[in-house]
Amino acid sequence: MTTPLLSPHTESHSIAIIGAGLSGLACGQALASSGVAISLFDKARGPGGRMSSKQRPSATLDLGAQAFSVRDPDFQCAVDQWLSIGCVAPWPTRTYQASSSGWQAHNDGQTRYTGAPRMSALTRHLADSLAALPTTQTYMGTAIAALERTPTAWQLVDDNGTAHGPFDYVVISAPPPQAQALVAPWDDDLAAACQARQQRACWAGWAIFEQPLPRLTEVDHAWQMARVDHPALRLISRNQTKPGRDDQPESVSLLAQLDWSEINLEQPAAVIAEQLFAALKSVFPASATLPRVIETGAHRWRYSQPATPCEYTFLYTADGLALCGDSFRDGRVEDAWLSGHHLAQALLAKALVGRSV
Repeated sequence: MTTPLLSPHTESHSIAIIGAGLSGLACGQALASSGVAISLFDKARGPGGRMSSKQRPSATLDLGAQAFSVRDPDFQCAVDQWLSIGCVAPWPTRTYQASSSGWQAHNDGQTRYTGAPRMSALTRHLADSLAALPTTQTYMGTAIAALERTPTAWQLVDDNGTAHGPFDYVVISAPPPQAQALVAPWDDDLAAACQARQQRACWAGWAIFEQPLPRLTEVDHAWQMARVDHPALRLISRNQTKPGRDDQPESVSLLAQLDWSEINLEQPAAVIAEQLFAALKSVFPASATLPRVIETGAHRWRYSQPATPCEYTFLYTADGLALCGDSFRDGRVEDAWLSGHHLAQALLAKALVGRSV
């Protein structure tokens, strides 16, 4: 059903946004720029979600999204702004397909971008822009455990039992399994929609070396990314080739195949790191010797991407609950931004770009 939502020009409203990934930040930015009071919550210490970066003593590693492309004109406008600010830059430009039988250059003609000097620079810029507004409050390191309904508003209860609010609307940009736990006591339709959005898991490993990887015949020595034909490994990303990181040592992110990740989901991280490192070695000639390793590790993304595309962009209800995120499109970085941005537009304009329940 279509329901009147809010117009910041006629009433004063407050909105809680749970999740400071790109979707939640995009929603918050569009709402706050129109004068709506925003409170942003995330269980992590900083923003980013799967666009966050891992800081190690010798290197910065991106373990989630490595790069993103643009298809939608609204998203292109946003990317152009980020390019002018300098928090994103084109990358990669030298990509390959790799297997034990050889390497071939791969160029699909699509321009891709990454955060500069790290993927989290983009979400950090959006979060800082929001935090600078007088109508915005941010609560990092605050995990929301439950929602409570008063006769006129919503309250959020964190895992320490502290109540936050009241809020007129609650936007949840967390992955559907986490969102389901929050909305299930209040709305059967939203809970069912969350349950229907099945998620894929993914392991991401990393390795930091003392010296560069060995050069390969007929492969650009400054190659940046390789898509891999291997049962365990699907992507190699060289972090030191990303904009602003040329002063760090050779440091690769190793994204696992989704099927392999789910079979090995409960394995210890050290075991996963060892197996992904072995997969990395397998795409180099047997005669090649990898340099001495400084550090390896692995991170599990239990909710990495949706199993199937979604026919709508976001969901909301008449009594002030809404869902957004890349799971409500097709799992790309662009999808996350569009979902949050379009939800905010719908709330502001009282017009649907997605779907109500």
